[in-house]
Amino acid sequence: MNPAMLLSRYTGKRYIYLTPRGNKSVLLALKIAKAMDKKKVIIQDQGGWITYLQYPQKLKMQLIKLKTDFGIIEPNELSKHLDSESVLLVNSLSGYFAEQPVGLLNAMCRQKNALLINDASGSIGTETAKFGDIIIGSFGEDKPVSLEYGGFIAFDDKEYSKAGVEDEFDRSRIKKLSFRLQSLPERLRLFEKHHNRIKKDLEDMEIMHKEKRGINVIIKFNSPNERERIINYCRKNSYQYTECPRYIRVNADAISIEVKRL
Repeated sequence: MNPAMLLSRYTGKRYIYLTPRGNKSVLLALKIAKAMDKKKVIIQDQGGWITYLQYPQKLKMQLIKLKTDFGIIEPNELSKHLDSESVLLVNSLSGYFAEQPVGLLNAMCRQKNALLINDASGSIGTETAKFGDIIIGSFGEDKPVSLEYGGFIAFDDKEYSKAGVEDEFDRSRIKKLSFRLQSLPERLRLFEKHHNRIKKDLEDMEIMHKEKRGINVIIKFNSPNERERIINYCRKNSYQYTECPRYIRVNADAISIEVKRL
């Protein structure tokens, strides 16, 4: 099965375009939003991606950083800013560790005639990746679909393609991409196994958004001893980790156990 058909299945969208980078997908989605006369871009204040902070300014659009519950968008906070001139750009698997309430966010955007761009780089292969007017994603290193190259943009409205959207992909990588997409369910099962194991092993610690589905596991620490315990656990079990606060994970003293790098 070719990548476009697989991505259509994973996103629920009709039109699929492959891009050379995930960042190009972000930029194209925002260009579509601007062509629709959207003037402000709402993003989460943590758990997003670096170019969320950069591209709105590049396109001369207003940027609003929404206060969140450690990356998870709260409807009451969103409603303060959402209107018909808005585009909500959201990482639907915040920081790769916690699923957003995208069904609710999608309904709110529709009610206000706002545009929802769902970055499904982390949520692809789940129902969470199917909500939004535009679905984007990256196939970069250590992503669920890890090709170390490229990305995609998907939508149902053919008019969106008039904003300069076209396939720009190294065709020599198509076969490998198809294999990676077909292998995604197995990779997600591997992530889930390790994710659940880590949560069980460290259940007495402060696991952030413990009840939510995710890939990475992020654990807050309140002392040097707690920090050392988490790091020692990672070393003992050969898990890579990154230390927070970091915008692309959480703005808190925490360790992100990088299950997505398996």
